[in-house]
Amino acid sequence: MPDQKFTLERVKNAPVTDEELISDLKRVANQTNSSKVTQKLYQEHGQYDTSNVGRRFGSWNKALEAAGLSISNQCYISDEALFENILLLWKHYGRQPRRSELANPPSKISQSAYNRRFKSWVTSLEHFIEYANSADVTVPAKQEAKSNFRTTGRDPSLRLRFKVLVRDNFTCQHCGASPAKTAGVELHLDHILAWSKGGETTLDNLKTLCSKCNLGKSNLEF
Repeated sequence: MPDQKFTLERVKNAPVTDEELISDLKRVANQTNSSKVTQKLYQEHGQYDTSNVGRRFGSWNKALEAAGLSISNQCYISDEALFENILLLWKHYGRQPRRSELANPPSKISQSAYNRRFKSWVTSLEHFIEYANSADVTVPAKQEAKSNFRTTGRDPSLRLRFKVLVRDNFTCQHCGASPAKTAGVELHLDHILAWSKGGETTLDNLKTLCSKCNLGKSNLEF
């Protein structure tokens, strides 16, 4: 007699927790090898009704966000968000991202969003380069107190981040690590003169470090 496996049968109309819904969304993503689970795809492979999932989290896209999955059918995405995603991929790979890489993490936006806005991936990259290379690279500081006035904000703008990374060839300026050469290398931007010591967020006071070097230096200068 073959071994019998026990399975759990859910009682009809039994309540489902948020965690169970999120877990099933992740299961479908893993099963289909996709970070973008559409409602049609979930209807084919999921355990629960898509309308119930949407109501529980407020919308289907919010359910995907709760599960840490990418959104593929968002109606409107700002140019800033589209460009931010391109920079995310550029930094992740240490080179110009390819169209096929929009379908995989860490990309949060699918190719269709770029096609809707810019007609093609190449044109999307052209607009990103034009935007990133424009003159405005600083973020104005908030004047919290006259005695602590700064001319720039602490966090660099997208334009400034891109300029620093390109200048440093997407390579750690301390150990030489680069995601283009070694998968998994994570790049950070760091103030040369620490922010805590009065350093400004400018091109000449920022450098590229890998996560290991950056986390190991604290606010020391090297």
